[in-house]
Amino acid sequence: MPAPAWAAADMPLARVQPAWRYALGAAICLGGMLAMLHDIVGTVQAFDASVHGALLGGATAALATALGTLPVLFSQNFSQRTYDGFLGFGAGVMLAATAFSLVIPAIGAAKGEGAGPFEASLTVGAGILLGMGLVLLLDRCVRQNAILDGVDPARSDSLKRAWLFVAAVAIHNLPEGLAIGVAYAGVDITKAHSLATGISIQDVPEGLVVALALRTVGYGRLFACALGIASGLIEPVAAVSGALLIDYAKWLLPWGLALAAGAMLFVISHDVIPEAHRHGNTRSASAAVVAGFILMMVLDTALA
Repeated sequence: MPAPAWAAADMPLARVQPAWRYALGAAICLGGMLAMLHDIVGTVQAFDASVHGALLGGATAALATALGTLPVLFSQNFSQRTYDGFLGFGAGVMLAATAFSLVIPAIGAAKGEGAGPFEASLTVGAGILLGMGLVLLLDRCVRQNAILDGVDPARSDSLKRAWLFVAAVAIHNLPEGLAIGVAYAGVDITKAHSLATGISIQDVPEGLVVALALRTVGYGRLFACALGIASGLIEPVAAVSGALLIDYAKWLLPWGLALAAGAMLFVISHDVIPEAHRHGNTRSASAAVVAGFILMMVLDTALA
């Protein structure tokens, strides 16, 4: 989708809508979000401590995602090589998150529901394929609906890749929030706190890489950071839903984690890494992939 004039002043677009329309749209969205938040808080107050804990844990994860966008908000423009390195770093972060935050917990959740080792692996494998199919469907919708019409074809491809990456991260946050809610609805509040803390820690670099992905293709700092923050807002909603629908959430959790893993894995391999290599900075971008993978691996395992 084309960026508004205030989001990407350096991006030539064929059609630019008047600024007041974006301001009005932003005001309406903000008002709707505040009203929804008020309703959620009012509803949650009527439930027990497990739902309160789920809301707090999900909100902490969302805040951590927002915190991760701050370096992009206060940064100046970087060279193309630096941007490619950041994009490679983000790919490494999300690759490790796919393995250690999604695939392994999905297999464990499937086994926890009574599946044997082989059945659990097949379930997760099927979920990964579904996640890949979802991304391909999103890609097809982008092409058929001509969302990027009016944008230079060379830039259009990069924009599409960045937006698919953002969508994959948002999809990945849904089962994470669900897992927080399931944990708080369980019997061990200490483990629930630990899980929410671990997810929040690894959400910090996720907020960073979403904002960086959008900055890499020319979006403004405010717009990129706003989308990075928005990508984490699904977590408190999913956490409360998981606590309220504990019986259903436990059954859906392996599939949700695996679906998110498939979406993430496909976007990383098909879009993000090729984009990081597209300008010839292959060696530095690949080294950044390894660095990002190591960082997220430590956050997901040593601090769990």
